[in-house]
Amino acid sequence: MALNTLDIVIIATFFALILLVGILVSKRASKSSSEFFLGGRTMPWWLLGVSMVATTFSTDTPNLVTDFVRKNGVAGNWAWWAFLLTGMLTVFIYARLWRRSGVLTDVEFYEIRYSGKTAAFLRGFRALYLGVFFNIMIMAAVSLAAIKIGGVMLDLKPVQCILYASLITVCFSTLGGFLGVLLTDFILFFVAMIGAVAAAVFAVKHADIGSLSALFANPNVAGKLSLLPHLQRAADGSYTPESMDLLVSILIIPIAVQWWSVWYPGAEPGGGGYLAQRMLAAKDEKHATGAVLLFNAAHYALRPWPWIIVALCSLVVFPDLAAIQQAFPNVDPGIINDDLAYPAMLTFVPHGWLGLIIASLGAAYVSTISTHLNWGSSYIVNDWYKRFIKPDASEKRLVLVGRISTVIMMALAAVVALELQNAKQAFEILLQIGAGTGLLFILRWFWWRINAMSELVAMIVSFVVACYFQFAHTALLPNVHLAAWQKLIIGVAATTISWMLATLLTRPTSTEKLRSFCTLINPKGPGWDKIYNDAKADGNPIVSDNRPINIPLGILCMVLGCLAVYSVLFAAGMALYGNKPEAIVLTVIAVISTSILFKLWNSLIGQN
Repeated sequence: MALNTLDIVIIATFFALILLVGILVSKRASKSSSEFFLGGRTMPWWLLGVSMVATTFSTDTPNLVTDFVRKNGVAGNWAWWAFLLTGMLTVFIYARLWRRSGVLTDVEFYEIRYSGKTAAFLRGFRALYLGVFFNIMIMAAVSLAAIKIGGVMLDLKPVQCILYASLITVCFSTLGGFLGVLLTDFILFFVAMIGAVAAAVFAVKHADIGSLSALFANPNVAGKLSLLPHLQRAADGSYTPESMDLLVSILIIPIAVQWWSVWYPGAEPGGGGYLAQRMLAAKDEKHATGAVLLFNAAHYALRPWPWIIVALCSLVVFPDLAAIQQAFPNVDPGIINDDLAYPAMLTFVPHGWLGLIIASLGAAYVSTISTHLNWGSSYIVNDWYKRFIKPDASEKRLVLVGRISTVIMMALAAVVALELQNAKQAFEILLQIGAGTGLLFILRWFWWRINAMSELVAMIVSFVVACYFQFAHTALLPNVHLAAWQKLIIGVAATTISWMLATLLTRPTSTEKLRSFCTLINPKGPGWDKIYNDAKADGNPIVSDNRPINIPLGILCMVLGCLAVYSVLFAAGMALYGNKPEAIVLTVIAVISTSILFKLWNSLIGQN
């Protein structure tokens, strides 16, 4: 599409504003590594919460949602909706634990929780594994979406898309540091939301659709609207294998297994990554908890439906991949997939709004990539360079290393992005790599026996299993076809058994380290009784300034939080579908569960 003058002015103004924010806060960001990576640990809950939402509002997310909807209907979104359980567990239990740890990054946690050379090695290795390898994979998936959007909407070549998007983001990220990311995220979120809603409105107004009622009545869409997987019966009355497989893969596995067992960026069991970075940057535990609660409410209840509506509209306008290829003959056939339908629908937006929507997609890209660059460089600087290379490095030098690593990571992510083909492919690779590690991240705060070797074994086994399925399974067992969910289950089982055996067969963390951890965090509970009892028997009982977390109350709050958010999400869907009675009932459930939740939450937070 050709941009007109108004479109160009809107886009240019937006990116100029981003760079201006980076320039204005660059002096403060340069003061120290704590300022550059955590904003001085003085951030309020609302700014951190909006930043979390903006970060996960990446350019690949609407493409991924579109891929889910076109392949498996609206119910296909349970692949990521199930992670709400993880998020709410983090809100009411782990946010407070992370904030009281006082670390700069979540991998620094390893040396306050575990002892010996294995803990030090784990910290350094995981800093590079997550901060470089894993982080680059995530940024590559986001950059792939930018390539597809630029190719469809602006007829840009992949290299051109990456070059333009990377230059602006790197300049901003190296200047403003964490505070710059937070401030721009606040602006970017609202721009991105306006753009997403506008995209949905114009998609419905397409000549082939006309209205929501016409959209939902269209035969291409009619079988895609259910919020739960639709089971089809065969001639003999039994459910078809295909529909049963769909039920298992997009609902049962995510709800029963995936949310607690899989490490996935932005939905880490027990918290972690850039979410932990924001919890660590909060003023106190209450602000850390409020930030993660705001994030989960907005991420799962506020944002999905504009993307879903566009995805459903695309089934009418572009019913299959051949229709997309025919409409965009200049796009590389290798990247033609269902996720391309989202940017394809944006080509029908009128000028002016087109500029705003492209700016909103740019906002999503900059927000996500700048967060990952700052987060990844925090690992490289704090947990690798400062810890192992130059412990006496000045704060000025640490900030410089952070800026250099930012540029290098962006370049590597751009190279990887040119090799990927679709958003769902990257999603499934990341899920498989993290399969089986989730339970470990949940339990390590509450069971003294878990040690550094547990984590090392979990990381290695999950990665080896993922590589096997990605590169070797087909060649070694060509006649054995496994669905993605079956591979996930195998990965979870193999990894969980491996790290549990490693935990029981290797030497535990030193008593001194375990007692210092209890003094700092005060985890309490049955999993720590031995440590507390032994300390008391030695005449040196553990005394902490922090009160223990009320786990049963936290889990109750988690359940109520999930009920409230899911009720809002589905109430919105029922209202859009025109099912008013269901929408009213779900809204009432949301109001009641939210009211109870906040009363209990006040009791939970009031304990400290």
